[in-house]
Amino acid sequence: MPKQRMNWSAEPWNDSELLECAMIVPENGDTASFTFRAPSGAWFDYQPGQFVTLELPVKGGPIQRTYTISSSPSRPLSISITVKAQSTSEGTRWMLDHLKPGMKIKAYGPSGIFSFHRHKAAKYLFISAGSGITPMMSMTTWAWDSGEMPDITFVHAARRPSEIIFRERLEQFANRVPGLKLRFTVEEPDPFRSWPGYLGRLSQIMLGLMAPDYLEREVFCCGPEPFMQSVREMLVSLGYDMDRYHQESFGAPVKTEAEAPVIDDVAPVEGARAEITFATSGVTTRCEETDTVLAVAKRSGLNIPSGCNFGLCGTCKVKKTAGDVHMVHNGGISDEDIAAGYILACCSNPMGKIAVEV
Repeated sequence: MPKQRMNWSAEPWNDSELLECAMIVPENGDTASFTFRAPSGAWFDYQPGQFVTLELPVKGGPIQRTYTISSSPSRPLSISITVKAQSTSEGTRWMLDHLKPGMKIKAYGPSGIFSFHRHKAAKYLFISAGSGITPMMSMTTWAWDSGEMPDITFVHAARRPSEIIFRERLEQFANRVPGLKLRFTVEEPDPFRSWPGYLGRLSQIMLGLMAPDYLEREVFCCGPEPFMQSVREMLVSLGYDMDRYHQESFGAPVKTEAEAPVIDDVAPVEGARAEITFATSGVTTRCEETDTVLAVAKRSGLNIPSGCNFGLCGTCKVKKTAGDVHMVHNGGISDEDIAAGYILACCSNPMGKIAVEV
């Protein structure tokens, strides 16, 4: 019996042609990778890290949702997206429950500016959390397929080891090339399974251990906005050149440079004036925003017990009763304490006038 030949076109895919779901691969939990091909045999041309927009026929009428392409353009005969359903994920939930091989859907794109092809560098630092790993997987696969694996430190945060998407595939890459270094951190280990990696939320100290030469690397970050904000705060406090920082929100990917949101994080400004009132002691001291509450207290002759001076041990926790501070800690204070108004004096900078119970 003669073999059937695949009908591959010499033309790249354009979004006038419906995509056919060819394969579905369960990843973990409510996460799966969907592979699509063009029925005409057209191939796919895009930059690693870009996204496509799918029109999904959900109950109540079609909706459009954007998904980062998790495959690489170095493998152009198909594209894959990897989706994780959240409690409010109407489109993703429909895909996991109803999309099957052979079904065709409308797609638009590819689009987006989040790609290391647009920022050439000798060293890269990829930082992701949850399904924010998808554009990093696309870029890493491209690097592997190029035959010239660049220097990539790949940092990823997940709730548990079993929830690290693409873990086995990334480890296969890293086992064969010296240029890819994987650094995983999880909030908690899986039951009855040992975990030799990092444990806890990503912090300044952890990042310094994972990538000691972070100042030399071009940074790409993707994940929930609170995660990306914490990464930005870490890098700023560590003296990183933020012109070399690039991010993509998996909730709202950006198509063009003009649409890119302006990152306007509040951070201490050199020379900006501030004032701290130590309410219990009745002392008010003028300072600068770049001063820490602990340093100002010591200059004022006041004692706040302290230990590590890195926001790790929690010894210098005090109650803030007025004003705002900029605090970048390393796990020495809980979210509950922060919500209750507590700060760590060693890593808190006054933003204007504040008052603390000291």
